[in-house]
Amino acid sequence: MNTMNNAMNNAMNNAIKDDNDIQHFDDEGQGKERHFVTALARGLELLRCFGANEREIGISELARRSGIPKPTVARLAATLASLGYLEHLEAQGKYRLGAGVLSLGYALLARLDVREVARPLMRELAERTQASVSLAVRDRLSMVYVESVRSSASITLQRGVGTRLSLATSAIGRAYLAGLPAADRAFLLDQLRLRDEDHWPALQAGIEQGLRDHAEHGFCISIGEWDKDTCGVGVPFCAPDGMMMSFNCGMPAFKCTREYLQDKVGPALVELVRKVGGSMGRIAP
Repeated sequence: MNTMNNAMNNAMNNAIKDDNDIQHFDDEGQGKERHFVTALARGLELLRCFGANEREIGISELARRSGIPKPTVARLAATLASLGYLEHLEAQGKYRLGAGVLSLGYALLARLDVREVARPLMRELAERTQASVSLAVRDRLSMVYVESVRSSASITLQRGVGTRLSLATSAIGRAYLAGLPAADRAFLLDQLRLRDEDHWPALQAGIEQGLRDHAEHGFCISIGEWDKDTCGVGVPFCAPDGMMMSFNCGMPAFKCTREYLQDKVGPALVELVRKVGGSMGRIAP
């Protein structure tokens, strides 16, 4: 058991390091795809180097994270700054995200009608469980919060919109996988395996347990697997336009047990998703 826990923790840490899912592109490989513009791809990947806790990054660090040569990074960053997607801080010699990125993100959020329907229900559940309730969509091999409500409890999870969670080890990620058609799920599982083959047996075991939990209870559970200090449950939801997403209810690990999550929190989250689905003409997968 200790060996499995250590393997899971190592896999979790590895997943956290790759939270932004940055891809590296070479002219020779992608150049063979007629419709693939490598320069554009590199510029977009450069934006992914910025995390929620890092406001300014220099050229050298951007090059290290992206795997793009420094001269190319300098040109890409200057171009992105001229377009408003980055802001150049000349005094520090660094860059930070510009308002142009926010406009793109807002356009996505604006079309997610489920947020308006779910928000009051999420707020009620957050207060009832003294936890945080969130809604996420998938971005590559991560889940990204597009709505999050915290309870008034003095100690609660402080993760807001834009937070990225592991698809493999978080409850909300496993719920997303559980809600997918088998072929789509198999494709993502293969991508997860290819990204981290060394830790795949532990990751696979956790995912399979999540699928069993969903089949039996209607929700997935994660206790200290994505983050050792948190626990939560997740439930998948398919929007009217067919977009798959998932909800979670999470809290500090010291405040819960598996029995509490399974008997109280999980069923309450399933009911929330059922109500959201009923209001929008859809039900949870």
